Amino acid sequence: MQPEFHLSDAGEPAARDAILSGLVAFNEKQTGSRDFRPLAVLLRDESGATVGGLWGRTAWKWLFIELLFVPEKLRRGGVGRELMRRAEAEAAKRGCHAVWLDTFSFQARGFYEKLGYSVFGRLDDYPPGHMRFFLRKKLRPGAKRKASARRRGARSRSRSRLRARP
Repeated sequence: MQPEFHLSDAGEPAARDAILSGLVAFNEKQTGSRDFRPLAVLLRDESGATVGGLWGRTAWKWLFIELLFVPEKLRRGGVGRELMRRAEAEAAKRGCHAVWLDTFSFQARGFYEKLGYSVFGRLDDYPPGHMRFFLRKKLRPGAKRKASARRRGARSRSRSRLRARP
């Protein structure tokens, strides 16, 4: 077979599907598994419309977070942290041991670092004048259960102190 090369700036979905299916088949043959599962934690308004959230997928015992968006009016109130917590908890339930994502220098690198993520790579001048960072975090088995137990214990101690007052 003599291949014919075709360059296009209008990618056809069928062409992408052909490339993807070949790559997925090759990867599955190499790894012995195809365990890709979508993972979404959505923010909805009163009418049920999606206004933000987290979009990712689990595969090969990793969670990849592709998208995270919190509307401006909901920022700085713990919404982003809760989206991440829920996604990490679900990933752990699915058997994942780590998470990876990317962000730009004008986005949320500091937010992710506060959540325990660390930079493992970067692209300088992408987009021009900025950087793209790649971050990862190891998930601790049982961390969610321990945190819940600590919260329950703290609530119990608070109730005990309230009852003990005259």
